[in-house]
Amino acid sequence: MSSLLDLSVTALARQIRARHVSPTEIVDAHIARIEQVNPSINAVVEDRFERAREEARAATEHLTRTDPADLPPLFGVPCTVKEFIAVEGMPHTGGLLARRGIRATEDATTVARLRAAGAIVLGVTNAPEGGLWMETHNAIYGRTSNPWDLSRTSGGSSGGEGAIVAAGGAPFGLGSDIGGSIRLPAAFCGTVGHKATGRLVPNTGQCSPLRGELSAYNTCGPLCRSAEDLMPLLRILAGPDGKDHVTRPMTLGDPAELDVKDLVVYPVETTGRFAVAEPLRRAVRSAARALEARGARVAELPADMLRRGFEIWSAMMDASGVSYAETLGDHAEGVALLKEVVRFPMGRSRHTGPALLVATAHHVARVLRVPTEGLIRAGRKLRTELEALLGERGVLLHPPYTRTAPPHHAPLLRPFDMTHTALFNVLELPVTLLPMGFDGDGLPVGLQIVARGGNDHVTIATACALEEDFGGWIRAEPQRLKPSRSLVARVTRRLDRR
Repeated sequence: MSSLLDLSVTALARQIRARHVSPTEIVDAHIARIEQVNPSINAVVEDRFERAREEARAATEHLTRTDPADLPPLFGVPCTVKEFIAVEGMPHTGGLLARRGIRATEDATTVARLRAAGAIVLGVTNAPEGGLWMETHNAIYGRTSNPWDLSRTSGGSSGGEGAIVAAGGAPFGLGSDIGGSIRLPAAFCGTVGHKATGRLVPNTGQCSPLRGELSAYNTCGPLCRSAEDLMPLLRILAGPDGKDHVTRPMTLGDPAELDVKDLVVYPVETTGRFAVAEPLRRAVRSAARALEARGARVAELPADMLRRGFEIWSAMMDASGVSYAETLGDHAEGVALLKEVVRFPMGRSRHTGPALLVATAHHVARVLRVPTEGLIRAGRKLRTELEALLGERGVLLHPPYTRTAPPHHAPLLRPFDMTHTALFNVLELPVTLLPMGFDGDGLPVGLQIVARGGNDHVTIATACALEEDFGGWIRAEPQRLKPSRSLVARVTRRLDRR
């Protein structure tokens, strides 16, 4: 059973086609793993195990009377889905109390495409309230913890996906990313993740409907065990659906056709704005040296080119016209912010601290009428300049955060550190997140690989090469899933009980 929990999606699909293992065996193995680890990490918030077993049995029967060449690409492979993304019959709250009790009546476009490709959904996973925070915690489902250290965050907003894939409970998961929501959980938990080029994957069926350009900045995508799985999954997810009118048809390249020796590599250890811990800086240097040893040319990014990343991201997001307070209220009446902020210290608010903080900051910026036009122009100019610099064979190596997975609540003290991922959303550039080993505390170290728009195959090919050199994903073992007795953990538990 253990080997099934370590195989990539590609390898599992190959094993099924060769009839070496059945969909039933694979699904049962992953259900058993979720039942083993989920009580500790709280990643899967509602399962559909019985239906998944029924689908697996039907797939196993179908396999006995079908030519393997005629099977869809994900036939019999299980997965999990972020609760933000609609799975028919499953909760679809986005962690919002205003949506408690709501269930999806149909699959999101991306989920429907995965199912049509043969995937079997095991359950839905946790996300932060409203989806816009670096930790995964809400008043409906509680907090998700990092499988490598329960006193630390799994990241957000696809934190449930990061945690369960890291712990071996699913070969891959479906997340979404508007400011790092795939890449931060992947980095903190030690999985592979991919934020696709903006407008490539439709957002139809997400909990909070995305209007206009906001849908271009957000993208659904996979978290998985191996970089080799990214392009097959992306090909299934990509393309217009006639409903998300921002999505555009694009031709996806083939990572296998890219020779790494043709790459131009731009290592960026820090933007100069925030201090980055040495393990993450070392990952950038190590990756650059490894690619150079394969024949790639290493070049230097102009100084301070990315320094204003947070302001640009914030301004371009604000131009969408949607306030976070509206999101927290499910776009009905919004949220009475002052009332909720006053209630929070008494433990009477319906919302989490981070959600109120983000909503209040957004509201204050609007009241003060912080000018954004110049920053929006700067963002568009930066995208043009960066794409011209990267060209067809350029990649940027960049830390996903300032450090490895921080303790629960710690991101509240450094809210702007998300700049390291968020900027690339509004620039609509593809980014692959690759695990690059561990720091001295045994926490995963991640690396972002960025390319120009439409060059998802370039970031994926680069990740595949580095995965060969550095080993990639390692499953978090059960014996590591032990409650922490640290001061941070004790404070966290008290805060969570409020």
